[in-house]
Amino acid sequence: MKRPLLLAGFALMLGVATYAATDREASIKTRATALARIQVEKAHLDEGQYVQVKTLNIRMLTEMENLKTHFAAEPAILDERLAVAQARYELELTALMRPAQLALFNQARNNMTALTEPR
Repeated sequence: MKRPLLLAGFALMLGVATYAATDREASIKTRATALARIQVEKAHLDEGQYVQVKTLNIRMLTEMENLKTHFAAEPAILDERLAVAQARYELELTALMRPAQLALFNQARNNMTALTEPR
């Protein structure tokens, strides 16, 4: 009696974990796509750059979620690792842009504050 109940419980936990992982991946892809569209609009990126930026955004958001999970109990280390990841992301993002696009992107970023909505 215990064995079938244990197996059923394990199967349920595995199903929930799989669903959560799938939901998390979908959420990350949705956020990455929305962010890439804003970046394309602000910096006038072309289609090839859009694909590269979207891929970069997915990688960055996934890494940040993993860091938050892994270092949740250690805020100082989490902050340090997030800062390193953010710096690497910005370096890779700006490397994808041509000088005129980078100027437009930086101008748009400097004009945004936490209180304004992206257009």
